Amino acid sequence: MLQDSKDKRTYDAIVIGSGASGGWAAKELCEKGLKTLVLERGRMVRHIDDYPTASKAPWEFEFRGVVPVEKRSGIGAARWAREETIHWALAEDEQPIIEEKPFRWFRGYHVGGKSLLWARATQRWSDYDFEGPARDGFAVDWPVRYKDLEPWLDYVETFAGIAGGRDGLAELPDSIVQPGFELSCIENYYKEQLKKNYGSRHLIQGRCAHLTDPQEIHLKQGRYKCQNQGMCNRGCVYGGYFSANASTLPWAEKTGNLTIRPDSVVESIIYDEAKGKAVGVRIIDRETKDAIDFYAKIIFVNASTIASNAILLNSKSSRFPNGIGNDNGLMGKFLACHNYRGKGSATFEGFFDKATEGRHAGHAYVPRFRNVFKQETDFLRGYSIGMAGGRGLGSDTSMIGHELRDNLLNQKYGNWHMSAWMQGETVPIESNHMRLSTDQTDKYGIPKIILSVEWTDNDDKMTADFIQQQTEMYEKAGFTNIKVEDSGAPPGSDIHEMGGVRMGRDPKTSLLNEWNQLHACKNVFVSDGASFTSTSTQNPTLMFMAFTARAANHAVEELNRMNL
Repeated sequence: MLQDSKDKRTYDAIVIGSGASGGWAAKELCEKGLKTLVLERGRMVRHIDDYPTASKAPWEFEFRGVVPVEKRSGIGAARWAREETIHWALAEDEQPIIEEKPFRWFRGYHVGGKSLLWARATQRWSDYDFEGPARDGFAVDWPVRYKDLEPWLDYVETFAGIAGGRDGLAELPDSIVQPGFELSCIENYYKEQLKKNYGSRHLIQGRCAHLTDPQEIHLKQGRYKCQNQGMCNRGCVYGGYFSANASTLPWAEKTGNLTIRPDSVVESIIYDEAKGKAVGVRIIDRETKDAIDFYAKIIFVNASTIASNAILLNSKSSRFPNGIGNDNGLMGKFLACHNYRGKGSATFEGFFDKATEGRHAGHAYVPRFRNVFKQETDFLRGYSIGMAGGRGLGSDTSMIGHELRDNLLNQKYGNWHMSAWMQGETVPIESNHMRLSTDQTDKYGIPKIILSVEWTDNDDKMTADFIQQQTEMYEKAGFTNIKVEDSGAPPGSDIHEMGGVRMGRDPKTSLLNEWNQLHACKNVFVSDGASFTSTSTQNPTLMFMAFTARAANHAVEELNRMNL
């Protein structure tokens, strides 16, 4: 009976996490014929069926989306809660953390993870990003270059569907794209001013994972054209944007090789001392609190950066007393995230005969222009800038009575405005880290995560440079009411955590090889943000997916060669 039970809990592969990268691991492994178990610590979310607020109009909510105080109790980040998205919120007792220094950790604990919540920006990285650590003397050199990822980026973009332009910029390689979202007149004007005033600074259509011209591969997924509803983070019934729920997971399911087990809180990876490799994963059932072991030949860790680090650190054995693969003691260190502290806004008096109509899912984008081809500032690396322009309707509400009523019923267009936000590359340092508590556990008996991350002098200088440069760019373009400032937000505020289980060539200074395998345990792969050596200035999710597809195909090849 015990053997029979173990047989039923044995698969060819286990994937921990069901988000953007976990979904890609599942798709690739299942397509290659591997019976694959996907473990997700949160609840099941089925595409379309489990998007309770998708496409709802404001008046269909009792308080137009505002959440009454009594409903916010027990919900993390309560002050940001909205009725439209509160079903994604994490209960405060689900995974309490210890903030040694202020840190905002946003999680997507449900099937599909943060692929249902992401901003969908998909800029490729270039060799200026991969060569950064070696050129500028921080972290360790990436064991890959752009040419290693280029075919996998083509592969992922073709399947996922990316909208945008082909811009011919060395610092931002072109993607395989469908038509991008049109720039507004104010954005086009700003683009011309950048070219006139700077020459080497470019405003382009931001590339994003939306279908504007669905191809046969997307129709086969059951996905259709983006409807520009602007309600993406509720879940899209059209599958207009890429998510694991709309794309990779159902594709994997069609093979007959996929098993998804939600409500499975991964405690650790099981290491067999005699075999010298990992043999399975131990979970705590979220509802029963029972510990259950599952077994497989290969294991993919895609739980999101901080959670993946925590699982690996908690996977202890005689061989690995400090966490599986952690022979050099570097696991959990060099944690980094993007710097979004710089925010800007300004107005423009002109184009009074024009206005935007409807909504669209894209925004404008200024690729990194600092320290790209040479070092030119007193800080390392640089930042990209997201931008969005528009012209809104408003009313003068300074009066009362009939005048107030008439103004509210007859809104008028104001001036054009443009907002800007920096996305800075942070330089990973050893003291920015996470570790596990030795004396506090959560309700599942798993050690609590301690987060100890803070901004550096480099981040402060970069933020100050953005404030100065963005102010100047607004001024030279003739904008007024300019306000560019440092928000002072703590690390983690914009969800792009990376590092802790970094890639590299040398097992003494890195945890993973060029194929995302643990140097010291080759049948464990880590291909989400935890694997990243540096952060670039571009959004990382597209790269997570490409690295994962590449690693999964390598894993299958190695399995077939009996090397795992």
